[in-house]
Amino acid sequence: MIKFASIESKTFNLSTEPTQPSEENGTKKVKRKAPRKYIFILLGTLFLVSLLTVLKVNKILDIPEPVMLVGRWIFIGLLFGYGLYKRSLTTWILISMVMGAEVGYDLPQLASGMNIVSKIFIRLIKTIIAPLLFATIVCGVAGHSNLKQVGRMSWKSLVYFEAVTITALFIGLLAINISKAGVGVTIPDDIARTEAPTVKAQTAGEIILHVFPENIAKSIYEGDVLQIVIFSILFGIAVAMVKDKFRSPIIRFTESLSEVMFKFTAVIMYFAPFAVFAAIAYSVGHMGIDILFNLFKLLATLYVALIIFVLGVLVPIMLILRIPVKKFFKAVAEPATLAFATTSSESALPLAMEHMEAFGVPRKIVAFVIPTGYSFNLDGTTLYLSLATIFIAQMTGVDLSIGQQLVIMFTLMLTSKGVAGVPRASMVILLGTAASFGLPTWPIYIILGIDELMDMARTAVNVTGNCLATVVIAIWEKEFKRPEKIRA
Repeated sequence: MIKFASIESKTFNLSTEPTQPSEENGTKKVKRKAPRKYIFILLGTLFLVSLLTVLKVNKILDIPEPVMLVGRWIFIGLLFGYGLYKRSLTTWILISMVMGAEVGYDLPQLASGMNIVSKIFIRLIKTIIAPLLFATIVCGVAGHSNLKQVGRMSWKSLVYFEAVTITALFIGLLAINISKAGVGVTIPDDIARTEAPTVKAQTAGEIILHVFPENIAKSIYEGDVLQIVIFSILFGIAVAMVKDKFRSPIIRFTESLSEVMFKFTAVIMYFAPFAVFAAIAYSVGHMGIDILFNLFKLLATLYVALIIFVLGVLVPIMLILRIPVKKFFKAVAEPATLAFATTSSESALPLAMEHMEAFGVPRKIVAFVIPTGYSFNLDGTTLYLSLATIFIAQMTGVDLSIGQQLVIMFTLMLTSKGVAGVPRASMVILLGTAASFGLPTWPIYIILGIDELMDMARTAVNVTGNCLATVVIAIWEKEFKRPEKIRA
């Protein structure tokens, strides 16, 4: 079972796993485990299928494709059985990813029409975001009536966000200069013919103006998370300033609304494995497995750089602040996996908020920091942008000095804050940056072809970074209740 216990003694459950008796009722909590023999059979089948695949790909042994197909589906059948044993959301999401990749590879025509399923899930998630943010932020600001803390959290969050994103930019810059992934890349014909989206350059004034809502209904409709956050904070401040007889009904309403929206999230999350299956199947069926090999060096550079960022930046932050690393990654596993599979940070937002509250971060901090981070703390995206911009220069033979690369980096640091809620925002920023510095835009067609594969990793890192930010701010505010002290 996946429990989400809030500091206010609330408990949420987003799992398909049946509730087991707790120790409080006199019985021990029983964890479901697959038999050891079953695990050995599963791992043995995986090893055998992998070995046959290596032998076939390297033309060491001519194995008929039907034999390979049967072997892969036997493994998937065993994996499905393992999921029936575990009955946890994380397990089913991971299994759905494997099954989706197989269906996309074996049945590409069928998989190409599955995108509608993942789109339905993302639409359902989007219906949660506005009321959930409004309710939790208003309740957090007005319920505590501590307006000074809201101001403190604002500047502390921005300082932390900028420090981490600048580090991410430097890592991306260093990684692409070491790997030189843009040198000698072969351009696939189907990607070269892809049309990149058009983009209108934003002025500094437009970027600043975009932060503030002119119509809250319009902000909700367009999915402008930052505008919803600004409105909710101002509304919460206003509620905190009125007399108690007016404030109390609003607080009770927002508390009730937030509880209902968390339960609403629990209902929708039952659909998550199906959405993940469809999203992966569509990606593989639409682009094909071979695309991974066409630009493997670029993909490898990004993934290695993101791993270095997580291990070299996020983990040391946890160690310095004495945040339990294993428990933290366990807490963010589901939202990060969901973000990876759907390439959508929004799909993981409600789940991330629940998990961080269960981890020991007060709801008022979670509700403020995570939504704000969606606009100001895109660690994975900023790292990718610095890497991709230099990749374009390398492909086109443009020699950029260290000074020019630093100017591009600081430009990206500013422009990446101005497109919250824009689909494929990183692609929009990349096009604008390339045009600003006189770089050709045709290499972006290549990146567009594998953008979804790259988007998976950077979106998962974005979610992980925002979750860690809530813990850091909670510790800074001296309100973090460490997991070992939380009553399960």
